[in-house]
Amino acid sequence: MKVYTKTGDKGTTALFGGTRVPKHHIRIDSYGTVDELNSYLGLIRDQDINPHYQDLLIKIQHNLFTVGASLATDPDKAILKSGKERLNIDKISEEDVNLLEKEMDTMNEALPPMTHFVLPGGHQTVSFCHIARCVCRRAERLATALNEIESIETNSLVYLNRLSDYLFVLARKLTHDLQANEVKWIPEKK
Repeated sequence: MKVYTKTGDKGTTALFGGTRVPKHHIRIDSYGTVDELNSYLGLIRDQDINPHYQDLLIKIQHNLFTVGASLATDPDKAILKSGKERLNIDKISEEDVNLLEKEMDTMNEALPPMTHFVLPGGHQTVSFCHIARCVCRRAERLATALNEIESIETNSLVYLNRLSDYLFVLARKLTHDLQANEVKWIPEKK
């Protein structure tokens, strides 16, 4: 199988279901940003971190492929003539969201309470988490904008929102685990 098809040479691409849209379409931007996020999670997973976090990141990466597939599906062609769904895969569930919440709660138990915003950085791995968090927020913004035009899976939106929170807490936990310096943002008074 060849990677290149040449069908996008004129600036369009196909959604699942065959509908062709411009490559700058908000739907393409949405799932492209989810793909970008997934790549950053791979970068974090490749760091020397707790294997538990690596395993969870793999699960999250699988879930992001599910989110991306959902976003890449033309809603007008999501149901086949047979009545079956075009995507024959599990959707993002409440359990997926709950797992992120449970993991955040567990990590937070080992962390000092937050009293200020923190500056991203302190260690390369922590910085990767903050970049991923920002990309996740962008993916969420794009998905919510798309949702105003064409309805998307509710749990996908919830998952992206919770995932950005998870990545923030993971950055703090890795700061703690790696004994990096967490720099508080304390604005100067005029």
